[in-house]
Amino acid sequence: MSGRARLALCAWAATLMTACALLPLVEPVSWIVQAALLLGVQSGVGAAARRVPLARPVTVALQVLVTLVLLTLVFARAHAFAGLFPGPDAFRFFADLLERGGNDVGRYAIPAPLSDGIRLMLVGGVLVIGLLVDTLAVTFRSAAPAGLPLLALYSVAAGLSDNGVEWLWFLLAAAGYLMLLLAEGRDRLAQWGRVFGTAARGPGSRPPGAAAPVRTGRRIGAVALGIALVVPLGLPSMNGGLLDAAGSRVGRGTGGSGTISEVSPLVSLQDSLNVDEDRQVMSVRTELTDVTDLYLRIVSLDEFDGTTWKPSKRSHTAVPQGPFPTPPGLGPGVGRTEVGTTISTADWYGQDWLPMPYPPSRVGVSGNWRYEPVGMTVAGAGGQDTRGLTYEVRSLLVQPTPEQLAGAPRPAPALEREYTELPDSLPAVVSRTAREVTEGADNAYERAVRLQEYFTLTGGFEYDTEVAVGSGAQGIARFLRDKQGFCMHFSFAMASMARSLGIPARVAVGFAPGTPQADGSVAVGLRDAHAWPELYFEGVGWTRFEPTPSRGSAPAYTVPDAADSSLPDPARPSRAAPDQPSAEPSRSESCTAEERKLEACGGESPQAAPPTDDDDRTWYVVPAWVLAGLALLVLPLAPMLWRMRIRAVRLGAHGRSEADAAPYVLSLWDELSDTAWDHGVPPDESLSPRGAAARIVRLGRLDPDAAASVHRVADAVEQVLYAPRPRPVAGLADEVRRAVAGLRAPVGRRTRLRAVLVPRSAVRVVWAVSAWWSGVRERVAGMRLAGRGPFRQRG
Repeated sequence: MSGRARLALCAWAATLMTACALLPLVEPVSWIVQAALLLGVQSGVGAAARRVPLARPVTVALQVLVTLVLLTLVFARAHAFAGLFPGPDAFRFFADLLERGGNDVGRYAIPAPLSDGIRLMLVGGVLVIGLLVDTLAVTFRSAAPAGLPLLALYSVAAGLSDNGVEWLWFLLAAAGYLMLLLAEGRDRLAQWGRVFGTAARGPGSRPPGAAAPVRTGRRIGAVALGIALVVPLGLPSMNGGLLDAAGSRVGRGTGGSGTISEVSPLVSLQDSLNVDEDRQVMSVRTELTDVTDLYLRIVSLDEFDGTTWKPSKRSHTAVPQGPFPTPPGLGPGVGRTEVGTTISTADWYGQDWLPMPYPPSRVGVSGNWRYEPVGMTVAGAGGQDTRGLTYEVRSLLVQPTPEQLAGAPRPAPALEREYTELPDSLPAVVSRTAREVTEGADNAYERAVRLQEYFTLTGGFEYDTEVAVGSGAQGIARFLRDKQGFCMHFSFAMASMARSLGIPARVAVGFAPGTPQADGSVAVGLRDAHAWPELYFEGVGWTRFEPTPSRGSAPAYTVPDAADSSLPDPARPSRAAPDQPSAEPSRSESCTAEERKLEACGGESPQAAPPTDDDDRTWYVVPAWVLAGLALLVLPLAPMLWRMRIRAVRLGAHGRSEADAAPYVLSLWDELSDTAWDHGVPPDESLSPRGAAARIVRLGRLDPDAAASVHRVADAVEQVLYAPRPRPVAGLADEVRRAVAGLRAPVGRRTRLRAVLVPRSAVRVVWAVSAWWSGVRERVAGMRLAGRGPFRQRG
């Protein structure tokens, strides 16, 4: 097997060994076999193109084309020309499939099921990384930079893994990269001839110098493998499910079904609206006689950055053993009743925050929990979550009157400033619509009620779980225009509009009232997850509103005339107690998307959390992070990588025949001059080779051996420049290496680091680009002159 073929095989193996870190993320793991086969075809095409040989850019382009054909054949055959060649329809199908895969990534817990979208992301991602590795390591013969795409692939697996990547996968990836480096080293060493073993030497003789790199490579390999075994033990695990940027844990479904098992404020909720099965999350027993007000709040989102609403970062304290402090803003004259609630969560439901009625006055819970006093939330610490937890909460049922809300004074300036802040990117249509809807209202309370009625009654809005208008500033504007969305859109829009009117507002996420059961408990399912706005009124505190039509229940203080009317109240449509309590938490049978649009599937409620972008499209998040990571790694290291590549090319040339003696010697001289420049001896083009050598020796403070090497290289340069028939000179590369070692010896560590990381000679790239551009301009000018002809005749 040739050296190039061996290197291509090692690149294929290194990519697959690194891709194994993705195996724990999905089930089944059969995708790795498909990826291995397609990656083998891709590598084989590259090997054949290099053997022809084709130019490097042509080789890479051919591999890209073959990769597209392979992906089309596997995933989009029905949308391609002749079932093989991708066209516009195939690319649109790929985009749609990637979007669905991104949604599945945000929807499922680890291990996620192997849907077509996730399979395309995995297989396509491995092929892209494999192409980069093959291009760098084999086509351009530079295996060291090929570790960057391998690192990016491993980092994706580590970032998405539930508890960090196990040390086995780290070791496997490290071994693959090491194997690739050793294969390249063996290939380069083989270019200088055969390396003889000890059998060809006499007894007691020392090993030839050619075998030293092999022994050094083995020693480096042993050290690297040892580090690969030890380092992962000290690496912090990266908690979180697929694309869980907040580090929240995603619980596992029973039997590894991969269903959604938590409500996180940073995970997409639209897919959970459309789940076919409503699994019971909690069983609740309460002292409340009317469970329509039993909202279980998890956390509040009080910061809006123009992209999404999110919770502010605040310090946590120990959970108070006694009664909690009085809720912010709640005055003594407001009616309140303390009620007790016992909550038991499912074994699979792993939530970082404790679902509780708001405002809590006392919590009895076991485990490692912390209290956040501003939002009055309780969060797990040190891996604590709600799986299989039973806890008791004493909370206040606050019952303000419309008169108290209407007469609320202006809040404190600091609170008003914090909770009315809006991003500059918020379209003007939001505040303009808010002013139009609330025109004529006398106070903040009336404006808040009119906003709620605008969404539930007068605005013509429709509840639709399948829209994709987004959650950011532009998404709110599209929602107000299209008037279709689900609880996230209604709550975000009302909170933003309230802030534009000067009313402090935030968004709460949690669960709407569940379904009463025959045994007196209340079953809360996934579809009961919900989002609603909370508005602040001085003297009452944070007050719940319900703008989402057909979801939850409108608070009594927002419908003051309800007691005087015998007609059904359309603002409170969704939680009338059934005549006979159901023995089941909710409907669990499958229903179609059309039934969900018509709300014919029973009580559906979204998982209460906003998606992380404006268009609810998360399929490009992983490729974007990979490209960003590569850019962050490559850009600062570009000068070093360029010098490493140039040095390897210059020192690796043969120069054994008279034909290539001159370019070989001159390239070695260039390498010596550039290395001297990197270590503080700038070049002087006006000097002869002998004069330049003397200058390098003097300014570089070289020892006699290194100085002799510099002069021998200079003599070789003069010989190839001025001799009638230049002859090859043996051992010049070793002379350059000795001279380089001499240049490094007298300088300090800072200079050596700068010579490696920020080499001065890298400016030659800029000079080369400038010279190329000047040449292009000269050729264009010459073509214009040639087109005019030697004479201009007058008519």
